[in-house]
Amino acid sequence: MAVALTRQMLYRNSAQPHPIEAHRVDSLAMFYTSIADGKEGVAAFLEKRDAQFAGKASQMPPFYPWWKG
Repeated sequence: MAVALTRQMLYRNSAQPHPIEAHRVDSLAMFYTSIADGKEGVAAFLEKRDAQFAGKASQMPPFYPWWKG
């Protein structure tokens, strides 16, 4: 999911009329990815195990799509 979301942010945010719009989307992405996969990543690191990420590109966060152009 991280790669799909990053690609969409690169493509779509570059067309935003003002940089604050890109910042808002970036902040939302950081929030939503920290909820599940972010916690799993930190827990796996601390427990010295492989992470079991559950996020999928087919299940993008609820704020996506944020821009319709």
